[in-house]
Amino acid sequence: MNVRTICLAILYDGEATGYEIRKLSVEGEYSYFIDASFGSIYPALAKLEVDGLVTSRVEVQEGKPAKKIYAITEVGRTEFINSMFEKLGEDEFRSEFLLFLRFASELPASLVEQRLNERLAQVCTVLEDFDRMAKEHTHPGDAWVIKYGRTCMQAAHDYIRAHKGELIALARPDTGTAAAAE
Repeated sequence: MNVRTICLAILYDGEATGYEIRKLSVEGEYSYFIDASFGSIYPALAKLEVDGLVTSRVEVQEGKPAKKIYAITEVGRTEFINSMFEKLGEDEFRSEFLLFLRFASELPASLVEQRLNERLAQVCTVLEDFDRMAKEHTHPGDAWVIKYGRTCMQAAHDYIRAHKGELIALARPDTGTAAAAE
């Protein structure tokens, strides 16, 4: 899948501005599906419009700049559904957190504990986001996807809580920040 597909997916449910599409695909609920950068959204929308898969209209706003609103065409809907028949790529998972943990034995115990607690707080925030999304979304597939994502994050939360002591025990004793930086 690519940025074009994620734009069509967002528009499949209704009209949206380029800003809304960008926000949903970079920081919002669609950011969980593929990696779409800020710089790739608008060129993808322009190409989709040239290809007749989306249309746009300008809406004038009082006291604000005009906004461009995109809508998917019937051809775009067909193209999007057809793209779902293509073979799916592998899921990508990259984590600075896991790289940090890989070297926990080389780091001070207090830093390892701090990073584990920070991650627990982040995971709790994501779990709250999933709970919020579950209340807001009514598309038939949304409930399943949200439960799947929440289950994965809950497993991460539970694993960190149950095993963080093991990783902290592997870390070096605290000797001060100057010695740890060397």
